[in-house]
Amino acid sequence: MTALAESPVVTPDSHSRPADLLTVTKLGEHLGARVDGVRLSADLDADTVEAIRTVIATHKAVIFTGQQHLDDLAQYAFAALLGTPTKAHPTVLSRGEDLLPLEGAANSWHTDVTFVDRIPKISVLRPTVRPSYGGATMWASTVAAYAALPLPLRALADQLRAVHSNDYDYAEHLTVGDSSDAAYRAEFSKTVFRTEHPVVRVHPETGERALTLGHFVQSFSGFKTSETADLLRLLQARIERPDNTFRWNWNDGDVAIWDNRSTQHYGVADFGNQFRRVNRVTLAGDVPVGVNRLRSTSLEGDASGYSIVETPRSLVGWEPASEASVTGFLAGGGL
Repeated sequence: MTALAESPVVTPDSHSRPADLLTVTKLGEHLGARVDGVRLSADLDADTVEAIRTVIATHKAVIFTGQQHLDDLAQYAFAALLGTPTKAHPTVLSRGEDLLPLEGAANSWHTDVTFVDRIPKISVLRPTVRPSYGGATMWASTVAAYAALPLPLRALADQLRAVHSNDYDYAEHLTVGDSSDAAYRAEFSKTVFRTEHPVVRVHPETGERALTLGHFVQSFSGFKTSETADLLRLLQARIERPDNTFRWNWNDGDVAIWDNRSTQHYGVADFGNQFRRVNRVTLAGDVPVGVNRLRSTSLEGDASGYSIVETPRSLVGWEPASEASVTGFLAGGGL
């Protein structure tokens, strides 16, 4: 494990509120907002782009409506304004290297691509085929979940490290679509990645503390398999509490953008035999750092061909979505 110098943490500036440039409707206490009146494209001006970055960091899962004009190329070009796109996936490239089409629904709580050391910072999702009913996506705030932990459990979580891998037991997760397809699973796990992450990471732009867990967790370092199962069940239950989640039923022209460093998400497979497809672009992130200033450690697999390691950028005018989101790191004095 490598020590990390202090990460930049933005101090909110009450005199600068770029989010005021956007029409933002808050939809949940801890996460979730709808943004109207913005036409997403690669031609957005710098102030609007920075306002979008701040809204994402604040509300964590944000829906932009009325984006029927976007196709795959335009989705990718817009996403690139917010950061550096990764390849479509560390291993699944048969469908294209820039954008990953996902069929069906994951039907399991996870954070995207946590099995590599450089976890993507943002995911941009656009539905291309919607079922006539069902197929919603849910998000949960891993920041609010951490802040609500009882102090003894929070102290334990602060010290834990977990190994994440793409070589996990699909039978443990009810999946519909890609993940239940043998060819997709073979491509998904053809190159094995294993990375040890701090269970509690410090957000590099806001200073918030967030739980880094989900269905890619293989083990907790230093714990037996049975103990890992018990610990994961305990902490995941805190993340998945209904009052900590936000649910969106898709409409044509919607685009969802979420902060992958402070959320988990779940594609709801309640649409029977109908077809559902969404297209995802992910943006490069940094290597997580824990409350003890130690980085994540790559144990197997080289993700350098998948993504750069981004240097975090300051946010302008960031404020937390709720007091609960900062309780944990303020109580501990931040980094």
